[in-house]
Amino acid sequence: MAVTEGHAAAHADLQRRTLNSLRFAQVPGQAAVAGMIAVVSLLASDLLGSDRLAGIGSASFTVGAALTSIPLAAYMRRNGRRSGLARALLIGSCGAALAALGGEVRLFPLFVIGMVLFGAGQAATLQQRYVAADLAEPSMAGSAIAAIVWVGTLGAVFGPLLSPLERSMASGIGLDELVGPFIVAAVLFAVAAAVITVRLRPDPLEVIDAIDPHAERVRPLRQVRLSSGVIAASSNARLGLAAMAVSQAAMVGVMTMTPPHMEDHDHGSLSAFVIAVHIVGMYGLAPVVGRYVDGVGENQAIRVGAVVLGAGTVSTVAAGYVPALMFVGLFFLGLGWNLGLIAGSALLTTSVPASTKVEVQGTADLAMSMCGAAAALGSGFIKESLGFHLLANGAAGLAAALLALAWFTDSRSHPSTVT
Repeated sequence: MAVTEGHAAAHADLQRRTLNSLRFAQVPGQAAVAGMIAVVSLLASDLLGSDRLAGIGSASFTVGAALTSIPLAAYMRRNGRRSGLARALLIGSCGAALAALGGEVRLFPLFVIGMVLFGAGQAATLQQRYVAADLAEPSMAGSAIAAIVWVGTLGAVFGPLLSPLERSMASGIGLDELVGPFIVAAVLFAVAAAVITVRLRPDPLEVIDAIDPHAERVRPLRQVRLSSGVIAASSNARLGLAAMAVSQAAMVGVMTMTPPHMEDHDHGSLSAFVIAVHIVGMYGLAPVVGRYVDGVGENQAIRVGAVVLGAGTVSTVAAGYVPALMFVGLFFLGLGWNLGLIAGSALLTTSVPASTKVEVQGTADLAMSMCGAAAALGSGFIKESLGFHLLANGAAGLAAALLALAWFTDSRSHPSTVT
């Protein structure tokens, strides 16, 4: 008994150290991403001279995150979480610097290449939530994931709020003011990589004996096919993936075009603050959301998240020329995303065999990122051609579809009985 209790205590201590290490890396990582989000569509629009293709900036880094997710998962399966996350963050740092250079010299293709590489840092920041669950008890997976999602609030809120200072800094040294947040992002990703390298010891996958040095090297199509088969075999895994993908697509589509939409109505000076409030919604209530997910179950949390997500998109449509309602709508948009991400990630992780978990997580993040990329890319076209209100209404339709899927999955899992 003493040995068992000692082992449990040591395991709990290791989980606390792991979570703390991830927290220290999440703050600069999320600050890098959030600071970039506040200006990426503005810089892309400035380089192109139109909002129609302004979503390419966000789409590029989301595609980069998607393209990184499968190789990153395969690399971590062979070498562990620490080296995989650190390398991806350093690639993201180089990408941020390249994007800044592209913006400064007015070369849009160079800017796009930099944003694709930037996506590697985003992929690493996203996959840290899975690392939090590696050593957690299954019943506490939601809370463990939420612990990492929440701490990102510190960086994610300060990122946009620091954007005016970063822009002034760049302007003060003779650079285009919009490249300032990208320069700072390069530094922040490098800091996050250093934290992971130094502190994430021992490697969580090593502790649970999940590293396989002889695992198959990256064959993306094969890995996606095999992982998709695993997901397709479980209705709960399918719902978990859908929650992540729909929440990402709805949130990214509306969020990407919010700064240009506010600029159209002469409220551009408030856009960074609206994005900051949005990011508070994305991360600020994560501990409460994590406990809620563990308490009521992932399916119920996904349903609530779909309703909140829809409420956020409807609020942005109702906002019209009232900037205060944009704060409300973007907050609910972020909170709905939070519910969908945490509940979906927990449901997916606990619904597949342990031997396939890392690969399935990579495939899920690929799907989620691609949905976000499609939403970001299409958002500019929809806003310019049909209007921001139809973009938001489309996001509300996605939320309604997710709600229906969650109800259907629950009814299949708990069929009513006739007596």
